[in-house]
Amino acid sequence: MEIVYAIIRAVIAHLYLAWIHPFGDGNGRTARLLEFSLLLDSGVPAPAAHLLSNHYNHTRTEYYRQLDQASKSGGNVLPFLAYAIEGFRDGLREQVDRIRKQQWDVAWRNYVHESFSHQNSTMATRQRHLILDLSDSEKPVPGAKLIEISPRVMASYSKKTSKTLSRDLNALSRMRLIERVLGGFVARKRAILAFLPHRAKPH
Repeated sequence: MEIVYAIIRAVIAHLYLAWIHPFGDGNGRTARLLEFSLLLDSGVPAPAAHLLSNHYNHTRTEYYRQLDQASKSGGNVLPFLAYAIEGFRDGLREQVDRIRKQQWDVAWRNYVHESFSHQNSTMATRQRHLILDLSDSEKPVPGAKLIEISPRVMASYSKKTSKTLSRDLNALSRMRLIERVLGGFVARKRAILAFLPHRAKPH
């Protein structure tokens, strides 16, 4: 519970310093710095310790409204505390989602390289570049646009016919690295999810 109480302590310290307003300028920055320091001291990682400050900055109008209401409430800090912790929670969720996506991308790229680990031909290199660069696209890429997805892919197919691209797509499809969907082709990155351990169902 140390971190839980540290979050509460940091938010209340921020609020009280804003109320006292001891300096002619820089009170908000000082309050955020104090908040950040208290979170770090409790063991909150630095990227997460920035989340409260980010939340106030991204919701500046609401921040000042909450600050004003708290100062006029006669000491009721709960609404401001709830506002701050909600932003902290949402920020944590965004960070976790970002980390999961990055881990997923790394695992996928390792999987692709492993799939070609025993192939050293120019054709294998061309196909590997095609699937890796296609993986960067969040939307399906039309077949006619595939060779334009990156400079190296474009260079690989600049002197090739459309039949070469078709054969490469068929080969990647047989390797279950690519699939055709409405709108074009996508990398089968979701195949990596099959390697995740099973999760217990919530009661």
